[in-house]
Amino acid sequence: MRGALSAAHGRAAMWAAVLIALALAGCVLGAGIGSTGFENALHARSDPVAWRILWEIRLPRTLGAWLAGALLGLSGAIAQGLFRNPLADPYLLGSASGASMGVGLVLAFGGVSPLATQWLTRLGLTGAAFVGAAGAVLLTLVLARGVQHTLRLLLAGVIVGVVLGACNSLMMLRYPPVMQTMQAFMLGSTAFIGWGSLGLMAIVWLVCSAAAWSLSRVLDGLALGEETAVSLGLRLAPLRAILISVLALAIGAAVAQTGIIAFVGLASPHLARSLVKTTHGRLIVLSSLMGGALLLAADLLARWVIAPQELPVGVLTALIGGVYLLWRMHAVPVIKGAS
Repeated sequence: MRGALSAAHGRAAMWAAVLIALALAGCVLGAGIGSTGFENALHARSDPVAWRILWEIRLPRTLGAWLAGALLGLSGAIAQGLFRNPLADPYLLGSASGASMGVGLVLAFGGVSPLATQWLTRLGLTGAAFVGAAGAVLLTLVLARGVQHTLRLLLAGVIVGVVLGACNSLMMLRYPPVMQTMQAFMLGSTAFIGWGSLGLMAIVWLVCSAAAWSLSRVLDGLALGEETAVSLGLRLAPLRAILISVLALAIGAAVAQTGIIAFVGLASPHLARSLVKTTHGRLIVLSSLMGGALLLAADLLARWVIAPQELPVGVLTALIGGVYLLWRMHAVPVIKGAS
């Protein structure tokens, strides 16, 4: 038994190193890829304008894409472990719709631009997104009457997400000047990321990773069943509330900087589990690294595929993620644990 655990931990460490190496390679590529290809990167030392584009636009955007993906992957691992369902998406509790509504209200009534790079502005947008995400999750918990009934909780989350999405649409119709900005935000884009939002996401990622790692034993206990988890001495109600707060904070930070990006949070834990079977502590780390790698790769592809124009990265991840899930459904007609 110990030998099998040691082998699994070794494989997890190996894949973590591979994903980190891929992230570093992607950051090098991301700093060079733009509407003019690698031209600015090649002339960055001799051309101040090229250096400014590289340093102020491409590099923070590339690093920010990785961090946003890491937050989504982290939240996906928490959601699937918390609800004991491999089909659970971190957006299922209405958190994404709540976060986008919080940001939309700030854009509509505060006159704030999502392209602003000031630290306080980014902090305000993140705070609004977190409040919106937390409010949506709390509303979901009220409708579900707690976190004891997983099916009721997921159904309430879907209802809250649909209603808040409709409220977002009504707000855009009521305030036309914010419509174009919110449409770009709803499609998902890493173009909003600057050094200020990058630092903010890094802090949130470190806090959420530390909290999720420290509570990974709760997820391991839940995987064995609620009765077993209680018999192990775990106080499920308060610990679940903390995990949901971590989930809302991670989603709020990611959505505030990039808008709504689909499928990364759902696919990352699936891919991590396909690489190695391990406990939730290491699964959370692998899912976070996988999410960063996925969104970084999607961002590079979105910039390159129709250059000098670019695709909204949220549209690209939705297309790729949809094809991946269709393939999974065809390859594995019944996904174990989904019921």
